[in-house]
Amino acid sequence: MESDTGSEDGRASAGGAAAGAGPGGGPGAGEGVGRGAGGGRVRSSLPAFAYTAADEERSRAVRRMKTIATGLLLVVAVIYALATWAENAGAGAWAGYVAAAAEAGMVGALADWFAVTALFRRPLGLPIPHTAIIPTKKDQLGVTLGSFVGENFLSAEVVRGRLRALGIAGRVGAWLAEPAHADRVTRELATALRGALTVLRDSDVQAVVGEAITRRAEAAEIAPGIGMTLERVVADGAHHRAVDLVCARAHDWLVFHGDSVMDAVQGGAPGWTPRFVDRRVGERVYKELLRFVTEMRDMPAHPARGAIDRFLTDFAADLQADTDTRGRVERLKSELLARPEIQDIIASAWASVRGLIIAAAEDDQSQLRLRARASLISLGKRLVTDTRLQEKVEGWLEDAAGYVVTTYRTEITSLITDTIASWDADQTSKKIEANIGRDLQFIRINGTVVGALAGLVIYTVSHGLGG
Repeated sequence: MESDTGSEDGRASAGGAAAGAGPGGGPGAGEGVGRGAGGGRVRSSLPAFAYTAADEERSRAVRRMKTIATGLLLVVAVIYALATWAENAGAGAWAGYVAAAAEAGMVGALADWFAVTALFRRPLGLPIPHTAIIPTKKDQLGVTLGSFVGENFLSAEVVRGRLRALGIAGRVGAWLAEPAHADRVTRELATALRGALTVLRDSDVQAVVGEAITRRAEAAEIAPGIGMTLERVVADGAHHRAVDLVCARAHDWLVFHGDSVMDAVQGGAPGWTPRFVDRRVGERVYKELLRFVTEMRDMPAHPARGAIDRFLTDFAADLQADTDTRGRVERLKSELLARPEIQDIIASAWASVRGLIIAAAEDDQSQLRLRARASLISLGKRLVTDTRLQEKVEGWLEDAAGYVVTTYRTEITSLITDTIASWDADQTSKKIEANIGRDLQFIRINGTVVGALAGLVIYTVSHGLGG
């Protein structure tokens, strides 16, 4: 009985190993097999439950233990037969004790064989209820296991307690405080940054950046801000240098282009005036203009400079309070933003920024990487010494982990249930038996021994009470 079962298991194990290593079709070929609602098998895209060479080795160990357990059953059967024959032959009272122990040992061995076999298949192929438990209850076991994991491992309280016991913030801080570790993290971050910037399409990013800048510029009114800035500039006298520069450049231009100024004045004179009059007027206008610019350049208290100050002050006030002035500035802003040249400048800003970031990420001595490294080391030291920061970081981690396990508990446990449901029932049974079957055979051996001892005790007590 048992030897047939063992040989059948051997063939099944060999077939399972072939299925696990075979190139196509079976569960070992990359497709799991589950059972549909109508009892038929359906394909699943989940990974197959492969029967490996290690499983085959375990199966051989199981078969060896089955042979030992079955051999022990045969031994007690032979002992029972001999003891019964001796008892009938009048060999003495001892034969009854041996026969009773052997008989109970056989019963225990057969009962435990039935119990162990019923886990994985139907004993002797008979359709006995509540047998072949693993093949027939596989999906239910998967659901039960998923629920057990979800209730006992994926609860917010359990996860929070485990994270709190680990002290992750302090450990991470001690690790980051090491310069070598900070260098490693910096390199990895630089690599990730370069990879992200390489993957991004410049045209898409430029379009997003350009749209964002344009929308922000159109939404914000710039006139009041310009007016406030101009008001502070005038109040601080910072515009005086600009006036000095303009006056100096205007003076130099007039000195080198006096003939041009005089020709321009003469060219605008009426045609009926004499030429010498036009020349004298041009010279006079040029000298007065040069004198005015020279005085304005050399005299900080020149009236024209005061007029410029008053003009700028009034203009700053109008930018902040005058509706017409603010409206004209906004219309000018919209016209400038709509020009193709401005849009090209905005779009090209991304390319410049991207190039700067990539160059900084690739340079070990760039300020970006040096500052990132220093920040990581500083963060690590603070995580080690600052208790409040540790508590805050660990609180964030606990909140995040609690949110994940609470929100996605069903999705996480479905990985267990769906994976088990995708396994082939027979293949699953064989793999589980290969991993725990050897220990289960000790149950058969123990059942034989314990049954024999129990039978001996019962026989002894019954004969003792019966005199």
